[in-house]
Amino acid sequence: MKLFAVISKSLKEQVRSYWVLLLTLSMGPFFIFVYYLIVESSKPQYDILFVNNDKGVVVNNNRVNHGERLINYFTIQLSDTAGIPFRVKETGDRNLGVKTLKEKHADALLTIPEMFSENVMAKTNSDSSNTEPVEFMGDLTNTSYLISAVWAGELLNDYMYQATGKQKMVSIAEIPLGSSGTLDDFNLVVPGILVVSLIMLMFTSSIAFVSEVENKTIMRLKLSGVTTLEFLGGIGVVQISVGVVSMLLTLLTAILLGFQYEGSLGILLLIAALTSMSIIAFSLVIASVTKSANEVLIVGNFPMFLFMFFTGAAFPLKSEALFTLAGYPINVQGLMTPVHAISALNKALVMNMSLLSILPEIIAILLLTLLYFIIGAMIFRHRHLKLA
Repeated sequence: MKLFAVISKSLKEQVRSYWVLLLTLSMGPFFIFVYYLIVESSKPQYDILFVNNDKGVVVNNNRVNHGERLINYFTIQLSDTAGIPFRVKETGDRNLGVKTLKEKHADALLTIPEMFSENVMAKTNSDSSNTEPVEFMGDLTNTSYLISAVWAGELLNDYMYQATGKQKMVSIAEIPLGSSGTLDDFNLVVPGILVVSLIMLMFTSSIAFVSEVENKTIMRLKLSGVTTLEFLGGIGVVQISVGVVSMLLTLLTAILLGFQYEGSLGILLLIAALTSMSIIAFSLVIASVTKSANEVLIVGNFPMFLFMFFTGAAFPLKSEALFTLAGYPINVQGLMTPVHAISALNKALVMNMSLLSILPEIIAILLLTLLYFIIGAMIFRHRHLKLA
């Protein structure tokens, strides 16, 4: 069967163009590594500084210092809560604490009053008399202080509820979707970067098509009786394989750097194969309007940047839907398959949703792939000798 001959020939040609192949396979892992460095270097960190002036009280011949207990409560809560970028520090001198705050070595200063333990005991006994407040100090124009103060205030209220035996009027239980409760910014960008590794097929696929024209081998293929389907299928099999390998290398790099994902690897491979098909189909359009590999490297940059930066692949992007079709949102970016691939990967890897739940994305990818292929095949036949 001539299909296997075309696959073998295309594979050899791909290996000969090893620089382009290396670029395609390395771009995904490279972006993963770059984003990891960006996220790690830009992670927020908030320092809460305590001054404990509490003298404590004696309860049943035991000395109790609620100021110390409050600080321990903060430390335990912040260490046990995943993804909370707070650190608790303590100093014995308020003036030193104010100096530390002014030098930006802390974001908020909490001063526990001398009568704090007595105040807690009074609240426990339902004493409604005025109590000395816990002092919050910080730069009110600084977002870091505002965030620190909100968290500190919430934890202070939680401690008071527990220490006084009083119950909140309303309890709130926060339930994360899928694994979103344990994911940081790096984990959230990985699905998009996985698609970036497939977008790079735009070069290898386009060059694979146009090189047959540039090297005049397309005439020999035609004379040998190779059909259009065998020609496109042979190149497509090789390029889909390159795409799947590229995504797996990117995923492996992400996992080595700490990425955690839910869902099935089989669904991931299905999305990779379908998205690769769509990129290959679009590459046929690029090959149709170019005559050499050099032209592909020039002309292909424009659609590549569109696919990378206006679909949410390289950077998160959200746009309003123009309309919905059977409940599925349709927007301008939806004309590019990476949009739907990223949505499908987020559902599969982050939300751990089933194959049925990503059926709308799969249908969208298939329809756009068919559209790309029809447009590309028509132009390719018209410009580069009719293959059919």
